[in-house]
Amino acid sequence: MSKNVVVIGTQWGDEGKGKIVDLLTEDVAAVVRFQGGHNAGHTLVIEGNKTVLHLIPSGILHENIHCLIGNGVVISLQALIKEAKKLIESGIPVFDRLKISSGCPLILPSHEALDLAKEKKLGKSAIGTTGRGIGPVYEDKVARRVLRVSDLLNKDSLCEKLKNILNYHNFLLTNYFDENEQSLDKIFNQLLDQRDLILPLISDVSGILDDYHQQKKNILFEGAQGVFLDIDHGTYPYVTSSNTVSAAASIGSGVGPKRLDYIMGIVKAYTTRVGSGPFPTELHDKYGEHLGSVGVEFGATTGRPRRCGWLDALALKRSVLNSSISGFCLTKLDVLDGLEKIKICTEYKLHDKTISNFPLEISELNNCEPLYEEFEGWEDSTKGLKRFADMPLNAKKYVQAIEEMLHLPIDIISTGPDREHTIIRSNPFS
Repeated sequence: MSKNVVVIGTQWGDEGKGKIVDLLTEDVAAVVRFQGGHNAGHTLVIEGNKTVLHLIPSGILHENIHCLIGNGVVISLQALIKEAKKLIESGIPVFDRLKISSGCPLILPSHEALDLAKEKKLGKSAIGTTGRGIGPVYEDKVARRVLRVSDLLNKDSLCEKLKNILNYHNFLLTNYFDENEQSLDKIFNQLLDQRDLILPLISDVSGILDDYHQQKKNILFEGAQGVFLDIDHGTYPYVTSSNTVSAAASIGSGVGPKRLDYIMGIVKAYTTRVGSGPFPTELHDKYGEHLGSVGVEFGATTGRPRRCGWLDALALKRSVLNSSISGFCLTKLDVLDGLEKIKICTEYKLHDKTISNFPLEISELNNCEPLYEEFEGWEDSTKGLKRFADMPLNAKKYVQAIEEMLHLPIDIISTGPDREHTIIRSNPFS
């Protein structure tokens, strides 16, 4: 019997999804990206060699695996081709393994210009976007004026559609943001140069996935960012522009929700966040410095330092609610090695009241004081361990405490960045 497994981040992104997708790819026929764009950064380490992916699914390093980009993903052709060529130089036949939905919206240079201009105008109130055009292209998608991959098929209509979009973008850039306008000829010629590489990749992703389902083959759905960056269910407005909860796997790939069998939530053993926005358990002490330095907490896409804090069980319970999590993968446990004390937030204090739910109103979150349960740390290293039985006693207690708080199993534990640094307690494809 085949299984479809969805992998999503359950915090604010950067949980280590890429490694786990790469690890689980051994059991599947296809890996599907279903939302976001090249604002994602998934880092894989195989035998010490690091690969950072932004658009291409994390199964690309495996032979005989279809890597599919679903309709929910917004694509910068320039970024995609650059990423593909880098992989090809290292011996990975990307274009033999990759297929792209005809429904993917295209990110244009004018989208990037608008993104940067908006952040500049917001000043101190800036959201903290990656400046890669993600928000503006999703705006155009909803407004029904975006270019899609399918538009590359017809050169004549492509030019006319591009002209209409740029008329709108340039009006905003010059009249509202006081920025330079974008060149129609330059962008059109760029698209013509790119289309020869892209046309052979255009496919009916939903149809391919249905074929695999009929053949009883496993499929892995790869999310980007994390649930609290979801445009509807995250800490709005400090969110991304797509839906990052598990339901987006269905919408962004064209596969019905009844075909999603297992939702794996990836969670760090602590919490991080990039950019602006509320973060109740954020630390500004020696523990926060430890998590940031030992965890090498810098954005894979932007290089920005991540804010660090203790694990937040209330936030994770909200993730379980919003995404029907079946089980967790706990990552970066080894970063906690050597700490005297470790804490987990179990409640908040808000205006002299104790609350046990994760509020999404920014004013409430900004005024929440976290209340913690404290755990004894461990001296022995967990790095590279492959068996739960070999873990230090207090590390086991920490893992078991998280399971009890969330009422769900931690099926996989990542004990280091390499693919081999993993404890698999239960394989979701079993």
